[in-house]
Amino acid sequence: MLTVSSLQKSFATDQGRLNVIDDVSFDVPEGQCYALLGPSGCGKTTTLRCVAGLEEPDSGRIEIAGRVVYDSALGINVPTHQRPIGIVFQSYAIWPHMDVFENVAYPLRVARPRIPKAEIEQRVMDVLALVGMKDVARRPAPRLSGGQQQRVALARAIVRRPALLLLDEPLSNLDAMLREQMRKELADLIARIGVTALFVTHDQAEALSLAARVAVMHKGKIAQEGAPRDIYSQPRNVFVAEFLGASNILDGRIISSDGAQALVEVGAGQRLRAKTPLPAGSAIKLLLRPERLSVSLHKPVDDSLRAQVSSVGFTGPTVDCSLTLDGAPIRVVAPADTPIKAGDEVWLTPLDRNGMVLAA
Repeated sequence: MLTVSSLQKSFATDQGRLNVIDDVSFDVPEGQCYALLGPSGCGKTTTLRCVAGLEEPDSGRIEIAGRVVYDSALGINVPTHQRPIGIVFQSYAIWPHMDVFENVAYPLRVARPRIPKAEIEQRVMDVLALVGMKDVARRPAPRLSGGQQQRVALARAIVRRPALLLLDEPLSNLDAMLREQMRKELADLIARIGVTALFVTHDQAEALSLAARVAVMHKGKIAQEGAPRDIYSQPRNVFVAEFLGASNILDGRIISSDGAQALVEVGAGQRLRAKTPLPAGSAIKLLLRPERLSVSLHKPVDDSLRAQVSSVGFTGPTVDCSLTLDGAPIRVVAPADTPIKAGDEVWLTPLDRNGMVLAA
């Protein structure tokens, strides 16, 4: 449904040209939800704006639903209003002088060729029912809550029946509680209507829960792309590991290796086995997710790391523990009934050896 190939975009700065998008390529199959995830300034929003036609790339190619909408080599640049897309902006862009119905109806009223009035009425009421706003169709826009504005923006984006739905930080303006609720509603809506969606976000929970595939962007490039579970459990580098959640990253060195599994030395001579093809002698970073560490007061049979408990914070279902491992700080999230306290010596055992070793 969407193919982006070798996309480049730069902007002029006082120091010269700044590459905001640097040779970005990806594909989004029909019916899939795809996320561009990354920090501010990584190029994700500019990429979406290029797909929408709101920014013109320097070079590359963009194809939507089998139609080339941008190709620098062929001189093609289709205007935004002629691309088969619907857009939900970060600010929602709800027109305050219109009620809910007219906000949603607007794209149909300006469409060419003209759409009959009866069909506009039917299509608007259908999408308002889909997003749970049918009963407030004539409510003035200024009287809408944040969650209602988001639903109206979604309804307006899909009323044209676009081939591709573009979402720019769609939940960032909502408070934490409403954001979680709307995340579930948005995932359900996208699944029900079967639309292909591309969205950008800096929120890793949002990307991992909504998207079938995620591209983590860093400095204008795609640092890693894959299924959410894969990139979380097996990040390619330190940036991806740290951006996708709480991480303990320790310096280590591979002592021995059989090509599939290695013995890694960390701290003051402590050793741990991990899966990696890297050879003996390699300097590495060892990734230990706080929630993927088992904590024991007694040394397990399997190899593990000795650490000292600094503090234990009760959070309800879990305890958030701060420890030191040969002077290095480390964090563990354990079940609430874990019997440890500040001052205890404990043993930490990884629950999964995959994805622990990152290249230094």
